[in-house]
Amino acid sequence: MTSKNTICLWFDGDALDAANFYAQTFPDSAVGTILRAPGDYPDGKEGDVLTVEFTVAGIPCLGLNGGPHFKHSEAFSFQIATDDQAETDRLWNAVVGNGGEESACGWCKDRWGLSWQITPRALTQGIADPDRAVARRVFDAMMTMRKIDIAAIEAARRGANQPIGGQGAQPAGTRR
Repeated sequence: MTSKNTICLWFDGDALDAANFYAQTFPDSAVGTILRAPGDYPDGKEGDVLTVEFTVAGIPCLGLNGGPHFKHSEAFSFQIATDDQAETDRLWNAVVGNGGEESACGWCKDRWGLSWQITPRALTQGIADPDRAVARRVFDAMMTMRKIDIAAIEAARRGANQPIGGQGAQPAGTRR
């Protein structure tokens, strides 16, 4: 790795599986050096995969097979900006469909417990709209969704009187 700062993610023996999944799923992602343990350690044996260097959407990461002692939480997430509904759907469905789970407002978890925000640029732009009434409509629409529905976000931005929520909607006010 050439980066001075690397995100270290703790896994329970399956860091290589996770790294391979991320490399196959997210653009600008790859698996790098795999380091095998030179001796036995508390949660593994000599020769087991100890660490895996990988990148996720250009971010350098290190997967550490440290055992079952620590779990991922929503306090850390990868936020992936998407350009259209097809990309949003593809990434969301890959994470959720590979043993993950849906959450709210564009968040989901992969099967290893890592949180992902699959965030269309249209959503970010809508919430940042200088017209606070527009930003509020977009925000309110997002709050009804699981996977983000770009058409519903754009309708909210225009102020269209259409039902908001689209794919994966949940009751308003429900949070992850």
